[in-house]
Amino acid sequence: MNPLDLLKVKFQVATEPPKGGIGKSIWFALKDIQARDGWRGLYRGLGPNIAGNASSWGLYFLFYNQLKRRASGDALDTPLSAGQYLLCSAEASAVTAVMTNPIWVVKVRMFTSQAGSPMAYRGLWDGFRSIYATEGIRGLYRGTALALFGVSNGALQFMAYEKMKAWGFEQKRKRFKKLGKEYTTDDDKLSNTSYTVMSGAAKLAALTATYPYQVIRSRMQNNSILAQTHHRTITTTVRHTWANEGVSGFYRGLGTNLVRVLPGTCVTFVVYENLAWLLKRAAARRESGKSIFSGQ
Repeated sequence: MNPLDLLKVKFQVATEPPKGGIGKSIWFALKDIQARDGWRGLYRGLGPNIAGNASSWGLYFLFYNQLKRRASGDALDTPLSAGQYLLCSAEASAVTAVMTNPIWVVKVRMFTSQAGSPMAYRGLWDGFRSIYATEGIRGLYRGTALALFGVSNGALQFMAYEKMKAWGFEQKRKRFKKLGKEYTTDDDKLSNTSYTVMSGAAKLAALTATYPYQVIRSRMQNNSILAQTHHRTITTTVRHTWANEGVSGFYRGLGTNLVRVLPGTCVTFVVYENLAWLLKRAAARRESGKSIFSGQ
């Protein structure tokens, strides 16, 4: 998904709307980048992108599950209220956002700079060193306030997802009860299609509701002359965007982002849910003295 992520950030910091519809603008923009910079140009910033996504998802799920465990009294299978899911998700998102913000600053600047230019970073660590040397620790945490506002995105997404998932499990248990079948750990899993639809719907709703903060954050984290003059703070960025582009300016790159983020989100959740189920089943079988491979 890196080429689409690259394109999303470029659209976010651009002040002119892309030509053509969503599909055409994505296709022609990718072709232009490939023609100008080659295939490597489409994967510029891949290192920070992988580091940012891997650490963000890993840290998020770690903190989120620990908070859910505490809220449920050490019983993760106990359903929580919508407010509890929202609070656990918000807290996990906030901690993760602060810890990973420097990576996203480097990513945005690599995405918006030309390879080989004096402003370009050679990689993640070069970006860290350069920003720290020229802007200090504040440069690495540029846009953190907006990242914390973006906590609402993850909180809304996980609240919606958890409630849909709880409804799905409730319906499955009812079917088993109606058929007189025993509900075991092996059955404690929804279909991959269900996980895909639920995670996609939750992400779509949360992203559409909170997208403007991403545009503002990308413009503040950018290292262009425009960013240094009109996009230094949240207030000046909002005012300049509103005055010059109107409402549409706050939704730059939304179509590209949806094309990019929905498949990635769905794959992440399907893989996570399947791995969580496999580990839970393995633990249950160990406790009962059985091998994970028994009966297969």
